[in-house]
Amino acid sequence: MSALTSDRSTPARDGRLLPQPVAASAVIHAGGLVALNATGYAHGGAFAASDTVIGRAEQAMDNTGGADGAKSLIVGRHQVYRFDIATGDPVTQADVGKTVFAVDDINIARTDGANPSATPAVAASRPAAGKLVGVDADGAWVDIA
Repeated sequence: MSALTSDRSTPARDGRLLPQPVAASAVIHAGGLVALNATGYAHGGAFAASDTVIGRAEQAMDNTGGADGAKSLIVGRHQVYRFDIATGDPVTQADVGKTVFAVDDINIARTDGANPSATPAVAASRPAAGKLVGVDADGAWVDIA
């Protein structure tokens, strides 16, 4: 492709609510964090370090028995959402402005779960969820870009 030589009507989307194809047999609950697996399909539940947190489920979706991409759901992005704080690795006010990590579709942790000084070393187990922008008595406020 070459550069434009005349005006073009470029399609656009809002970017805050985007459809995402759902992973085979995935069940996603409305209001939970959504991640994309290594092949790019959305799922909820527990996450792996190799997943990419994409946003919050705006609806429930059950793809039980379905193939990758058989269903899609709307995912909210570019907003601040409140999630629970993981008890074993809690975020605090001192972590505001830092990247935080998703343990699962509702719990936010301070670290990626890695422990390089353990024997044997423990690799990262959590994907980045976004930037922590606040902490209150009800949870962690995360900016999901």
